Amino acid sequence: MNTKVNIAGVEWKNPVTTASGTFGSGMEYSEFVDLNQIGAITTKGVSNIPWTGNPTPRIAETYGGMLNAIGLQNPGVDMFAQRDIPFLKQFDTKIIVNVCGKTTEDYLEVVERLADCDVDMLEINISCPNVKEGGIAFGQNSCQVEAITKEVKKHARQPIIMKLSPNVTDITETAKAAEAGGADAISLINTLTGMKIDIHKRKFALANRTGGLSGPAIKPIAVRMVNQAANAVKLPIIGMGGIMTGEDALEFIMAGATAVAVGTANFINPGATADVIQDIENYMKKYKIETITELIGCVNRI
Repeated sequence: MNTKVNIAGVEWKNPVTTASGTFGSGMEYSEFVDLNQIGAITTKGVSNIPWTGNPTPRIAETYGGMLNAIGLQNPGVDMFAQRDIPFLKQFDTKIIVNVCGKTTEDYLEVVERLADCDVDMLEINISCPNVKEGGIAFGQNSCQVEAITKEVKKHARQPIIMKLSPNVTDITETAKAAEAGGADAISLINTLTGMKIDIHKRKFALANRTGGLSGPAIKPIAVRMVNQAANAVKLPIIGMGGIMTGEDALEFIMAGATAVAVGTANFINPGATADVIQDIENYMKKYKIETITELIGCVNRI
């Protein structure tokens, strides 16, 4: 039984990674789950300088998920390179660094700083607000998606994964734009914009008013968007959005994803990634699947 997948020339031992922002850089989780088991660790967003994030409260529970408006709080790329990369290098797993910024120059500064670092892939979070364009997210405009992909690709030494926002009219347009810009892979979906009101306090539940909705509630939307993207581009896809079990993960793989990312589930069960990997292996044994690649996009071949 072979669970290996290849994304842009990088071989993972299995098709499971962590969704950015839900696993830190693995330090907090390493006492609960063996990081050597996971195909890849995708880190929390890393910016060119430290970001303090949004004011509190910035997390709210919802039916079937949660809202977050953390604001990509992080200590910046210099601290990340000094502290987090050496920690992750102790483990037999691939390292994917999620990169965030408020201008194209911000992204490029981080990408250039990581060029000589021992990391395997870069995931570019284009759901960040572009301050030069009035705060509209890079990922909501296909022209901007193509432009920033081209710029990052010029400076990156590692393969780049463009992380697509679902807050668009047509996900295939941004997927095609990432492909046209030279992306090596795409990941989707990022969180959906949502809101919650505390009726007892008569206030917004989040100080930021809106936040990103994640968890099981968004899974059917995410599976649909992954399938649409898989039929629109030839790039490998990392699917995510509400994966709680191996069965959830297999839906994404059958829809066309080469790999999957487990996010919100980590907050409920710190060992969720390892459980998903075991579930996938059990499924493969049950149905006598020799290699995981047999399942990638299988529903599209019927």
